[in-house]
Amino acid sequence: MSDQETCWTLIDAAAGGSETQRAEFVRLYQPVAAGYFQSRWGSSALRSDVDDAVQDLFIECFRQEGVLERVAGSRPEGFRKFFHGVLRNIALRRETRRQPEAALMADQPDEQTRCSQAFDRAWARLILAEATRLHAEAAAREGPREVRRVELLRLRFQEGKPIREIATLWNEDPAEVHHEYATARKEFSMALRQALAFQNPNATPEQLNTTFREFVQLLS
Repeated sequence: MSDQETCWTLIDAAAGGSETQRAEFVRLYQPVAAGYFQSRWGSSALRSDVDDAVQDLFIECFRQEGVLERVAGSRPEGFRKFFHGVLRNIALRRETRRQPEAALMADQPDEQTRCSQAFDRAWARLILAEATRLHAEAAAREGPREVRRVELLRLRFQEGKPIREIATLWNEDPAEVHHEYATARKEFSMALRQALAFQNPNATPEQLNTTFREFVQLLS
C-alpha cells in the first residue's frame, strides 16, 4: 500500500475488472461482511446464511453495473457508510425472505443501534488488521530490531505479558525494553494512521486526527 493508493483506487480498479484488485477487495472487506452478518443474526436460524450472504455481497459488487461500478461513479462522502448500507440491504432481503419477523425487528431503533455497532466493531477490526500488517511489512524492510519491536507489541497485547516479564524472557534490561516499547507504539501509530488514511482519502488532516483519536479510544 503506497501513499497514492486509497480505497477509491482499489474500488476503481476492481470495478474495471482487475482480478488482482478484486481479490484484494475481497481480502479487505470479507471479514467486515462476515462479522457484521454474524453479529446481526446472532444465534438465530439466519446465522447459517452468513456465508451465502457474503457471497451475495461480492456478486452484487462485481456484476456489471453493480455496487462497485455505482460507487466508483458517484464517489459518496465515504465508502464506509456506503458499504454499511449495502450490507444492511443484503441482510434485510434475506430476513424478509427467510424470517419476516426478523426484518420487522430490524426496523426497531434498539436493533438498528445494535446492528450499527456490530458494523463499527467489524470495521475497527479491519483497520486494526491492516495497521498490524503495514507495521510488520515496514519492520521487515527496516531490519531485525524493528521486527523485534513488532514481536514486542504482539507479546504485550495479544499475549498480555507485562514489560518486565518480556524483559526477563529476552534477558534484557526492563528499562531498555520499556524504551523499545514506546518506540514500537509510535511506529504502530504511524501504520494506524496509514490504514485510516487509506479508507478516508478525502479527509483533512484535522478530520484524520479526529478519526485517529476516536479509533484509539475505541481500542482502549
